[in-house]
Amino acid sequence: GGTAYPHKFHVEYRLPDYCAEFEGKTENGAQLDEITTQIAGRVVSVRGQGKLYFYDIRGDGAKVQIMSSMAGYESEEAFHKIHKTVKRGDIIGVKGHPGKSKNGELSIFPSYIELLSPCLHMLPFAKGDTGQGGITNLETRYRQRYLDLIVNADIRRVFEIRCGIINQIRKYLDDRHFLEVETPMMNMIPGGATAKPFITYHNDLSMDLYLRIAPELYLKQLVIGGLDRVYEIGRQFRNEGIDLTHNPEFTTLEFYQAYADYDDLMDMCEEMVAGLVKSVTGDYKIMYSPKPGMPEVEIDFTPPFKRIPMIEGIEAAMKIKLPSLDDPEIESKLVAILKEHEIECTPPHTTARMLDELVGTYLESEIIHPTFITEHPQLMSPLAKHHRSKPFLTERFELFSAGRELANAYTELNDPVDQYNRFLEQAKCSKSGDDEAMVMDDSFVTALEHGLPPTGGFGLGIDRLTMFLSNKSNIKEVLLFPAMKPSEDQMAMIAANAPPKDIIPATVTAMGVDAFDGVNLGNADGMKKLEDALAGKTYLGGDAPSEADASLLEIVTKIPSGMLTPNVQGWVAACFTSMRAKWAP
Repeated sequence: GGTAYPHKFHVEYRLPDYCAEFEGKTENGAQLDEITTQIAGRVVSVRGQGKLYFYDIRGDGAKVQIMSSMAGYESEEAFHKIHKTVKRGDIIGVKGHPGKSKNGELSIFPSYIELLSPCLHMLPFAKGDTGQGGITNLETRYRQRYLDLIVNADIRRVFEIRCGIINQIRKYLDDRHFLEVETPMMNMIPGGATAKPFITYHNDLSMDLYLRIAPELYLKQLVIGGLDRVYEIGRQFRNEGIDLTHNPEFTTLEFYQAYADYDDLMDMCEEMVAGLVKSVTGDYKIMYSPKPGMPEVEIDFTPPFKRIPMIEGIEAAMKIKLPSLDDPEIESKLVAILKEHEIECTPPHTTARMLDELVGTYLESEIIHPTFITEHPQLMSPLAKHHRSKPFLTERFELFSAGRELANAYTELNDPVDQYNRFLEQAKCSKSGDDEAMVMDDSFVTALEHGLPPTGGFGLGIDRLTMFLSNKSNIKEVLLFPAMKPSEDQMAMIAANAPPKDIIPATVTAMGVDAFDGVNLGNADGMKKLEDALAGKTYLGGDAPSEADASLLEIVTKIPSGMLTPNVQGWVAACFTSMRAKWAP
C-alpha cells in the first residue's frame, strides 16, 4: 500500500537547524528518548544489512546520519519493507529520536521512515567528505545543474555567496534611503549602453522589440521624476560572445543618486565593494586564480583603491604621446600605432574601438589589485558628463581587478543638447558598421529637457564579483543555468517542436474570400497573392474592415512573423487596432 509520491510529510527541522539544535544536547552513544521529531532529506549514502542500517541524508547544505535498528522501529515487517525500498538518491522523511553514534556523529534513530520521492537514476558517487568530484565533466555539470548540486555538495556554497552579495548590496543601499525599482525588459530602442541587443517580436503590436542591454535610461527618467535615489538589480541581455567572463544574460546592479558626482561614487564604490569582500570572506585580502589552471594571486581590497587616468596611463605604459582627441587625423594615427605595436583591432577602426584596444592591452591586463581607470574620452562615453577641467574627457571611472572589469560609473550627462549631439556621433559610428553603437533616443532627450539634477550613476557586475569572492575563473560556475551550445538531443527536440514552414490554411470560401480558397499563405506565392491584394489599401475591401479580413487574419496570425511582407504586417496591425471590437459573434 501507500504511494511513492505522497502529498505531504511534516518536517519539524531543516537539517541545518536540526544540527544546531541537537549537536550540543546529545552525548556519544546515546539518544534522547523523550524527544521525537521529524526531518527529511536526500539519501546520499546507504550502509548496513540485517537488523541495522545507516543512511546519510543531505538537505540545505547539511548532513545527518540515520541509524535505523529493528529494535527501535515501529514493526519488524515495516522495518524490512522500507529498507528493501530505499536506495541512494531517494528523498525520505524520518520520524525518530535525536542522538549520536558511539563515535560522536549526530544522528536520528528512526521509528518510522517514509519514501517521499524515489530517484529513478543511478547517481555518480562523490569523492571524499567534501562531496566534490562526483561529476567532473563540465558539460554535464552546467547542463544538469540539479545533478551537480545533488552530487557535488560544495557547489551550493558558490550560490550562497552570490545570494549574500545581493543581500548585502540591498542593505547598503536601503540604509542610504535608495528605492529599489523595476524597469522594462523589452524596449522599443536598445539604449543605455554600447552593446548588440537581442531582438524579439510583439505580435499584437506588429513590431520588433529589444531585450534590454541596460536599465540606465529608465532609471535616469525616474530621477528626473523626483525619485532622487533609485537602484535596480536585474538581468541584462547582450547578443555577444560567450567566454570565461561573458554570458548573453547576466545580472547587474545599477543605482543613481541625485546631487552626487563621480568622486562621490568612487568613495561609495570603495566602501561598498570592500565591505562586501570583508563581510563574505572575513578579510580584505582574497586569493584568486584569474584563468583556469593559473596560479592564485593575492588581491587586496583594502580601501582606498589606486586611480589611473586613462590617457595618461596608456601613454605612460607605452612610453609614447597619443594624438590629441580633437586631431582630425586621429584615426589614421591610431591605426599606425596599433600596427607598430602589433595590436589587432576588429573593424570598424573607430577612435573609440582603437582606444579601447589600447587600454585593454596596456592597462586592464596589468591590473591585479582593485584600481579605478578614470577620465575616459567623450567619444567612448556617450552618456557621461564632460570633465569640468579637461577638454574631450568625461568624469567617468571603471573598476578593474585581476584584469576584469567590476564596475562602471560616471557623473551623468544632463544637458539635452549635448546628449543629442552625442547620440548623433554614435549614429555615425553605427553607419560605419559598429553594431554596438547606441541609437538615437529622442524620448530620452525629451525627458532630459524637463531637467535632470546633477546625478551620479553606478553599475556593478554581480556575476563577476561572485567569481572573485568564490574564486571561480569561469562565469558559468556562478550562474545556475549558463548559456550553452545546444546538444544533439536538444537540437532534435527543437526541430521536433518547430512550427511547420508551410502552413496550409483551412478553406475560407464560406466567409466570402473565394480568391484565397485553398491558397497556401505559408509560402512565398501565397504571401505575394495577399500582398498584391492589399496594394494601395488598408483592408481587403478598401478603407473599411470586412468579414474577409477577419477570416484571413485568423490564418495569418499562425504564420511566423518573419514570413510576413511589409504590407501584410501593416494590415495585421490595422486589423488588431480597428477590427477586433467588431468581430463579436
